[in-house]
Amino acid sequence: MLLAGSHRVASILQSTGLGCVAVALLLLGSRASAADDALAALGPAGPIEKVAGDFAFVEGPADDGQGNLYFTDIPNQRIHRLAADGQLTVFAENSRHTNGLMFTPAGKLLACEMDGALVEWDVAGPTRRVLVDKYDGTRFNACNDLVLDSAGGIYFTDPHYNAPRPLPQTVQGVYYLAPDGTVTRVVDDLPAPNGILLSKDEQTLFVAPTESMGVLAYPIEAPGKLGDGRDFCQLHARGNRDIVGCDGCTMDEHGNLYVTTELGVQVVSPQGEWLGVIETPEQPANCTFGGPDGTTLYVTARTSLYAVPMRVKGHRYGNNKSAD
Repeated sequence: MLLAGSHRVASILQSTGLGCVAVALLLLGSRASAADDALAALGPAGPIEKVAGDFAFVEGPADDGQGNLYFTDIPNQRIHRLAADGQLTVFAENSRHTNGLMFTPAGKLLACEMDGALVEWDVAGPTRRVLVDKYDGTRFNACNDLVLDSAGGIYFTDPHYNAPRPLPQTVQGVYYLAPDGTVTRVVDDLPAPNGILLSKDEQTLFVAPTESMGVLAYPIEAPGKLGDGRDFCQLHARGNRDIVGCDGCTMDEHGNLYVTTELGVQVVSPQGEWLGVIETPEQPANCTFGGPDGTTLYVTARTSLYAVPMRVKGHRYGNNKSAD
């Protein structure tokens, strides 16, 4: 097993019945399994570092490709900026409970506002522009997280967290905002859809519902048009719990998924093989790759931001290329 500072990187593998690898548990000190080796090849490559703390609830880390990291503090309604030189500043106040963030190749900051809108920030201004705040004439529930495709479209989740009651949209959905401004509901039957990713080839959309045991995969027939979803992988829960608490997620240059849960950042291969858990001092909510060379896994975890040195780079969305 790997050790990251005092935080164990767990690799506990078992049969899931949903496409994940069936491997017996290898206890600490026994011969490493193939999955142990796979996780070791990814990281961590060193101790986990607490970069900043004393927040209310941090989320939505996003790297701008220049070594700067943006992340949100939802209850305090702020977007923070961690500069490449380590200076931490407040980028925006009154963020309307912004959650997930992602940069476009042009350097615009996309943001999911839980007050019911998908917006775009020009960070040089800074100025904010609403991209969409309604579907079928009604506001969204509470936009949560997003992923950008190479066509310039945006998939985003809209669960019930922080939403008015009754839910404005009546269902908890996944939407696609096309480059021409057309918005389509592409999924309408998931329990709290939360984290969302595209495969590297953009042929598959991954959705991690919080109130379920795993990640679902949808074939993409065309931008904004999905086929039937399937169980991609089952994640691991603490004790006898029947949900894992999936939250945000990111992807590395090899197409491995990193999904934040109550156990830590669970890592899954592109084939749905469960590789293990990177444990953090606080329960993580979201993660992304960044840093000067794209090999730092930044993890927002409750009151703090952590940095995990990795042996792989992150995948950058919007241009279908890995971080470089």
